[in-house]
Amino acid sequence: MSFKAVVKGVGSYLPEKVVTNADLSERVDTSDEWIRERTGITQRFIASENELTSDLAVGAARRAMEQAGLGPDDIDLVIVATATPDLTFPATAAIVQAKLGIRQGAAFDIHAVCTGFVYALSTAEKFLASGQHKQALVIGAETFSRILDWEDRTTCVLFGDGAGAFVLSAEPADQADGKGIISSCLRCDGSMVDLLHVDGGVSSTQTAGHLRMQGNKVFREAVNRISSAMMEAADAAGIAPAEIDIFVPHQANQRIIDGVVKKLGISKDRVISTIAQHGNTSAASIPLAFDTALQEGRIKSGDLVMLEGMGGGLTWGAALLRY
Repeated sequence: MSFKAVVKGVGSYLPEKVVTNADLSERVDTSDEWIRERTGITQRFIASENELTSDLAVGAARRAMEQAGLGPDDIDLVIVATATPDLTFPATAAIVQAKLGIRQGAAFDIHAVCTGFVYALSTAEKFLASGQHKQALVIGAETFSRILDWEDRTTCVLFGDGAGAFVLSAEPADQADGKGIISSCLRCDGSMVDLLHVDGGVSSTQTAGHLRMQGNKVFREAVNRISSAMMEAADAAGIAPAEIDIFVPHQANQRIIDGVVKKLGISKDRVISTIAQHGNTSAASIPLAFDTALQEGRIKSGDLVMLEGMGGGLTWGAALLRY
């Protein structure tokens, strides 16, 4: 029997603290106008000192599980996409599993930075399609504020903290009514590590380090690589970009989103953009934007939805699903 990985629940979680562009202008040499013109961001959410990545992940997961009508005894796979884990080990997914009271199945992290949720979604789909697992909790969660250099105005203005989660269920393909994850495209080019990285690590410096980015070079790579991955995912499903009902991109920069939309000829009214309110929340940005659109009624049952991400590595990818 073949199975489809069907989205049964979606949830998100944001810290209470909001930091506006005006707040940042009191800390670094920047302004609201400078940030908005270059990124589209007006504010971001920042975790409190006692909030961990796992705490944000649990908040999003509980809402997704509630929407799916499932409890801890139903979940047998937990995958957390994060570049800001609670600890070097164990995996943040193991910590999330424990906090949720899940006592069965597997739990592990995926580290593909801003593309992490697409990687995690595609990985979970393979486990469910094989019949090996039945109910997966796929989470993107980040506390990027912990690795920012708050004196570097080119990076500290871009990022925020948050989490988003999907519950995926393995359903017999002939009973899924066309719903579920249809295709995905995952890519990486490790020769471009220096374009977006953190200058610390356990093996290299024994420190967490700070995020470093060559913004102009990342921008130049983004539109073509993202568009290519989306086309590959669409081609694998036998559809044209014009058939996509909703486009949920990684929320990195409004100009990148606009560039991809223009290149692929996607109608702007089909694009979900939450970057103004959330900033770039890395692996959390796609499920966070998806849940926001769902709550606003912009995503409906049966919609064909394209997701995409690009992050450090460089990694990039896209996934197509029918909600």
